[in-house]
Amino acid sequence: MTEVFLFFRSGLYKFLLPVSCIMDTYGKLSIKQWAAGDRPREKLLTKGIRALSDAELIAILLGSGSRELSAVDLAKRILAAAGNDLNRLSRMDVHELKRFRGVGEAKAVAIVAAMELGRRRRLEEVQEKKKITSSRDVFDFFHPFVGDLPHEEFWVLLLSRANRIIAWKQVSRGGIAGTVIDVRLILREALEHTASSLIICHNHPSGNLQPSESDREITRKLKEAAEIMDLRLLDHLIIGEGRYFSFADEGLL
Repeated sequence: MTEVFLFFRSGLYKFLLPVSCIMDTYGKLSIKQWAAGDRPREKLLTKGIRALSDAELIAILLGSGSRELSAVDLAKRILAAAGNDLNRLSRMDVHELKRFRGVGEAKAVAIVAAMELGRRRRLEEVQEKKKITSSRDVFDFFHPFVGDLPHEEFWVLLLSRANRIIAWKQVSRGGIAGTVIDVRLILREALEHTASSLIICHNHPSGNLQPSESDREITRKLKEAAEIMDLRLLDHLIIGEGRYFSFADEGLL
């Protein structure tokens, strides 16, 4: 128990309160003062990792908060800035995260590293499938590569006659507004890997999935050039904000 003195107009009074009820000089309870079952680390150990909220998981990565905020409150503030969307959070770099008071370089690096591990895990899970049967399979494959990027990238997926994945390659990287595509480079990759068919994919960082005129033009040119080489262009996907647009599904191929 701790002695607490409060001053009222009628005089000064003394109270005995548990330490867990005493707030720090900034009017907040530190995580150490929380009940053991509410602390993120202890909660993970006693109730399992699925019992933790996104903010509590990020708080574990942070390790500590700022002078004004607990680690959980700081994590909530970071999530709020990302629209409470983990995909948007994964697009934040170290510099952006360091803008939050209480987040230094080490904490920012820990969050960025955790987001990257999540991406790599999704990629490994998709690669185990090895065979493409739908546009959703293509989205699942490429989303870990381009889904969270702040700039455009253009990729090609090369397939065997049985639609099994042979190889994949980034063929262009651009800015926020677009990227330049070389049809000859894409076809050369397909021929070098003796592919029977190919699928192209790029991302729209803006989240707008509607194909531009240049998207339609490059699709038409590549399809016509591929047919001359006895190759099939099966699809062209545009990915943005966790969704996708398929040229094949929309009857544009």
